[in-house]
Amino acid sequence: MEETTIFNPTAVQALTCLRVCQMVSNSFLDIHLIRFNEIKGYVYILAGDEMEILIFPEGNWRFIDET
Repeated sequence: MEETTIFNPTAVQALTCLRVCQMVSNSFLDIHLIRFNEIKGYVYILAGDEMEILIFPEGNWRFIDET
């Protein structure tokens, strides 16, 4: 089974990433990492001490809650 590689985020995903990063910075949190997963097609953001956010190709986003 071959995995499809996605080389770039979608336009709506990129705009959502910008909006989410703006919300994070408005809360005076540092953004430590923004990473695009080329295999799964999502954007991962690490901010503050432990805030983790995923942004999906359709523009939906959610916090990662590991508790």
